[in-house]
Amino acid sequence: MEAYRDQYATLFNNGRKVVVIGISVDADTAQYSWARDANFPMLFGSDPDGTVGSLYGAYDAARKTDNRSLYVVGPDGRITFKAQPFRQMAEEAYTELAAAVDKASPKEP
Repeated sequence: MEAYRDQYATLFNNGRKVVVIGISVDADTAQYSWARDANFPMLFGSDPDGTVGSLYGAYDAARKTDNRSLYVVGPDGRITFKAQPFRQMAEEAYTELAAAVDKASPKEP
């Protein structure tokens, strides 16, 4: 997750017209403390029973956790890019993500 934080300005245009939400099965209180302490600028959602992760095909019921997956959702609510699993250690994964975010982002008039 630190890569998202460290590349937030570049990848997500400082959140301008882009909303970044990290979702995990962790409790909301744990996420809040962790995000505050690590200075994350994005939102986090708690999905303790895996409902959201199941809808997106990311939840591993046997392990009771979400797999590292990444989705870019366009302004129309449709998924425009999916990385399952997201290769967080691969530099090209962020190049692909940046291109997907740019493609899905509303253009300035």
